[in-house]
Amino acid sequence: MSDLLEKCSVCGALIDEEDLFCANCGTEAPHREESDQRESTTWRHNFECRGCGASMSWDASAKALRCPFCGSSDLDEQRDARVLAPKRIVPLTVDREQARSILRQWLGRGFWRPGDLASVATIDEMRPVFVPYWVFEARTHTYWTADSSKVPFGARGDWVPVSGEHHGRYQGVLIGASSALTPHETTAICPFDLARGRAPDEVDLENVIVEQFRVQRKYARPMARQGLENLEREACSQYVPGRNRNLKVNVRLENLSSEPVLVPVWIMAYRYRDELYRFLINGQTGKAWGEAPLSWLKVAAAVLIAAGVIALIAVIAAIASQA
Repeated sequence: MSDLLEKCSVCGALIDEEDLFCANCGTEAPHREESDQRESTTWRHNFECRGCGASMSWDASAKALRCPFCGSSDLDEQRDARVLAPKRIVPLTVDREQARSILRQWLGRGFWRPGDLASVATIDEMRPVFVPYWVFEARTHTYWTADSSKVPFGARGDWVPVSGEHHGRYQGVLIGASSALTPHETTAICPFDLARGRAPDEVDLENVIVEQFRVQRKYARPMARQGLENLEREACSQYVPGRNRNLKVNVRLENLSSEPVLVPVWIMAYRYRDELYRFLINGQTGKAWGEAPLSWLKVAAAVLIAAGVIALIAVIAAIASQA
């Protein structure tokens, strides 16, 4: 891959050779081949949220405009724009009632949450959003070293060095390309069954909310490498006899490739005692992640109990030392 970078003709930001659009202002990159241009599409009804910065194409049938990520109504309408077109779109299978039920069940779990959270919390906003991801695949060739607890008979010490190599192949490594959701959030609701993805022309994107790609391929690539190294570390650990420590992997990636996809996510904002919290549901599997308030009464009670136990142990130790 060439190291040459071009500058955006509008804002002057640097553009990687594989990027179709400027990450800073969204302007189409200059001097792209015709094959690259077929990877773009025109989105209409575009809006940018002033509250959280999310860029999206809105549901054309929506009567009221509010940001699904933060609930703000402070939105700037944007002009029609050429944007990166997804290769696949995973369909939405979790309906509104199922999403509402998943949230209610989740609110009722967790010891450290307020006892009235499930009954008092109110849903402020809930919408399905097609969120952008990069999907990576690669082959790996890894050399690994580690210390093993399985020491040969007669050897000194508790650990013995071991080493080896491993070949792997990985598909479907998902890296979030959202500007509104954090990497932790986009990872927490994975995985998605990408085999069920459909071609873009088979899905109606006019009457849904679609977030635009804001993490470009060049920024997603290092995160994919890190994810693949973590997978290889886990795979190589299986080859260490007994327990292991100091496991190190030297991973060489081969044929690393990626494609853009859209996946369905229920974005829900709920309110508890005037505070707003975000809740996410994988729109294909129902897997959930969310923010929840803490019950400070329970936290304070736990601290007092712990302090009491420590004090009691100290008293017993003092008495025992005088006996």
